[in-house]
Amino acid sequence: MNVPLPETAVRPGVPLAAHEFDEFEAGLLPVLRHFMLSYQEPAGQAWQQAYIVAAERWGEAIGLPAALALMKVVRAALNSRSGQFGFIDPFDLDHLGKVTPDEAALLRMLHHMRRDQTGQARAAVAEVAGGKMEPQVIQAGLAFAYRFSAGPAAGRARSPRLRVVV
Repeated sequence: MNVPLPETAVRPGVPLAAHEFDEFEAGLLPVLRHFMLSYQEPAGQAWQQAYIVAAERWGEAIGLPAALALMKVVRAALNSRSGQFGFIDPFDLDHLGKVTPDEAALLRMLHHMRRDQTGQARAAVAEVAGGKMEPQVIQAGLAFAYRFSAGPAAGRARSPRLRVVV
């Protein structure tokens, strides 16, 4: 469901570097912004740029699934907040290294989920979902975290492997 975002001036928060995001999470920020822009201006089709940025950053094998999983998180977050989400235009070079509180909350939620830090992830979900423990946000975030884990399970096999048994 496309939820049109209100066109409001968004004041950036703190520098991205002030957060404890890893390189992968920081790389999600421009993808996130293009998805947000595509919801604000559907005719512009910024979602295509989101996929292009992700594929250029991580290659098609990782970037395209990462963008798809992030898009599901974004959609769930927007649905839980009636479309209200502060973000910086991805083409605003003056605020390139800054994040809004909403952008930081979403990245923080994924950061904690990817590391299986349940307590911190719950608080971040509530922040992303406007004070609620929204099942769609949790499900989308956990699906993303499972696919792109940063914790001890990061190296685990994602699917069964075939072996020849003699």
